[in-house]
Amino acid sequence: MNLSTESENQLTPSRIMETGLAFFASKTLLTAVKLGVFTALSGNQSRSGNELQKALGLHERGVYDFLDALVSLGFLNREGLLETAKYSNAPETELFLDKNKPSYIGGFIEMANDRLYRFWADLDLALLTGKPQNEIKSTGHSMFEELYSEPARLKQFMNAMSGISTGNFVALAQKFDFSAYSSLCDVGGAAAVLAVEVAKQHSNISCISADLPQVEPIAKEYIAARGMTDRVKTANLDFFTDEFPKADVITMGMILHDWDLPNKMMLIKKAYNALPQGGAFIVVEALIDDERRENTFGLMMSLNMLIEFGVAFDYTGADFARWTKEAGFRKVEVIPLAGPSSAAVAYK
Repeated sequence: MNLSTESENQLTPSRIMETGLAFFASKTLLTAVKLGVFTALSGNQSRSGNELQKALGLHERGVYDFLDALVSLGFLNREGLLETAKYSNAPETELFLDKNKPSYIGGFIEMANDRLYRFWADLDLALLTGKPQNEIKSTGHSMFEELYSEPARLKQFMNAMSGISTGNFVALAQKFDFSAYSSLCDVGGAAAVLAVEVAKQHSNISCISADLPQVEPIAKEYIAARGMTDRVKTANLDFFTDEFPKADVITMGMILHDWDLPNKMMLIKKAYNALPQGGAFIVVEALIDDERRENTFGLMMSLNMLIEFGVAFDYTGADFARWTKEAGFRKVEVIPLAGPSSAAVAYK
């Protein structure tokens, strides 16, 4: 018996086809979030296809194909069929994709639809040239220049970052031992989500969220909405030109992966200089596993950094340990957070 031939006969191309056409499913979900399907079904209500068509302004041709595809993907529930059907949210879409809930993570999905989906069509060009494939191709301006030039676009980006990061920041506040510290500065703090979560769970910590001046109104709005104005402050910071505020803990949420290695090392050194002996530098990222085999999301995020910035890249815990020890930190640990993300902690 030829075992090789038998093994080949058992192989099917189904996984290749499923992955190759995964953008069908991706775009279906992205579109559902953009159109507000899950928000239209908020509160576990059931609505017919005709009701959803009218509520969302859809053409009649695609209504049932669209809604039933979401059922097949597990994002909607359904009772009945076609005209007799009633649709409702699945538990995860009810919790995470209803805009009326604080647990909404759709900001990142909206940004993926409006920006990243189109840029990823040019992944081949990014791999061939090593150059970014985002707005810079048409405008000559970098991603951050484009984002920060328009308040509405900046707020969408901040909401997207908040949506994808909140679970990680809650997990960090729960899993890291903050008892020995009294102050925290979140560098590149965006909407101040990390600072708010730490302050909520640790009364011993005074928190500062530091970012560019354009971001401060967004952060202050978020802080006030959560009743944390007395516990969390904001500061203006350009981390390329300014030294970091002194604090017992310096954090960075999805910041370090935005840059090339020289800039990564510059930021690490600034964090080291801002900390006291015994202080902690914490980065929250989709850390790639050290063997670079398992954290697919982390590897894909690194490709996204190629598309966005060209020279930027994600990294492993071992990479972080090597860089921070070179900067003078004495030890490093990695704390798993939510999903594919982790906190890498370097102690001075």
